[in-house]
Amino acid sequence: MKFLVIRFSSIGDIVLTTPAIRCLKQQVAGAEVHFLSKSNFKAVTEGNPYIDKFFYFKNDLSALIQELKKEQYDYIIDLHNNFRSKRICLALRSKVLTYHKERFQKFLLTKLRINRMSGRHIVERSVDTLAPLGVLNDGKGMDFFIPPNQEISLNDLPVPHMLGYVAIVIGASYYTKKLPIHKLRELCTAIEFPIILVGGKEDFAEGEAVASIDSIRIYNACGKYSLQESADLVRKSKLVISNDTGLQHIACAFNKPVLAIWGGTSPLLNMEPYYANTEKGRYQNFIVPDLSCQPCSNFGLKACPKGHFNCMEKQDIAAIADSTKKWFRA
Repeated sequence: MKFLVIRFSSIGDIVLTTPAIRCLKQQVAGAEVHFLSKSNFKAVTEGNPYIDKFFYFKNDLSALIQELKKEQYDYIIDLHNNFRSKRICLALRSKVLTYHKERFQKFLLTKLRINRMSGRHIVERSVDTLAPLGVLNDGKGMDFFIPPNQEISLNDLPVPHMLGYVAIVIGASYYTKKLPIHKLRELCTAIEFPIILVGGKEDFAEGEAVASIDSIRIYNACGKYSLQESADLVRKSKLVISNDTGLQHIACAFNKPVLAIWGGTSPLLNMEPYYANTEKGRYQNFIVPDLSCQPCSNFGLKACPKGHFNCMEKQDIAAIADSTKKWFRA
C-alpha cells in the first residue's frame, strides 16, 4: 500500500511524527511511505530511511496537488490537520486518517485555565492516528538521522570542550519560549562546565552577549552550523539545557538527558520531552510554580500578554545549575 504522510512544519513537530512514520513503515506489510513538508524543513527528514519519497511545498499548492495525484495513494495520513492539508486530502480523494489536535482542549487550558487535555503525548496521538491500520507504538522513541558528511569532529571544537560540554539551546520560535539574555548569563555563570550555545543565525548576537562572560569556557555556535551539524553538537554533548524548541526534541531522539525550561508553553499541552521506553526519566522540567497565567499559548507569543514575563523571569537558575552538576557527572 502507498501512503502520503503530511506534516508541513516545524522542526520539532516533524521530529515528533517520526515514531508514527517508522511504525507505519515497519508494521504495514509492503508499505511505501511518502512524506510532505515545507521545503525549508527538508533537512529534518532527508536522512530518514523509513521514507521512500519526499515532496516539498513551496508556493504553488495547485501544482503540488497535480503532482501528488499521479501517485494514486491508498491512504493519506494527515498529521498536520489544517486548511492546506485538508485541501490536499479532498483533492486526492484517497482514504484519510487525521491526527486529533485537541484544539478545543488547548483553548480551554490556555484561555480559561480549564484542563481537559487527554494526557496522551503528541507522539502517542500521532501513532494513534494509524490505529485503523493495526499500527501500534513500538516504544522506541523518536528518530533523527545525521548524514556522515554533516557530523562534527570533536577535534574541530575548542580545546576546553573536547572532553565534554553542556549544550544550551538558546533559540526558540517565539519570545515567550526563550529564557532572556540576562537569565542565560546568570545560568552560564553558575555552571562550572564547558558550554556550547546552540541556535540559528538569528541567535548569534544573543549568543555573543552570553559568551562574553567567559569566551574560553563558553563557545557560541549559534548560526555557525547547519541544522544537522547543530543536532550533532547536541548528540555529542553530555547534557542539553533547552527552551521548548525543535532541538529539545532532537536531543530526546538521541536519548540525551534534557533540562527543559518552560515559559509561555507547558508540559500540560502534552509536549514534554519524550523518550524511548528504555530511556524514560532522562529529563527534568523547570516551570515557575503557581502562575495563574501559564501556559498562555500552545505555540508561544511575541510578547508576554501580562507584561511581567514571570514564567521566565522567575526561573530558579540555581536549581537548574544544581541539576546540571548531577546530570553532567552521571
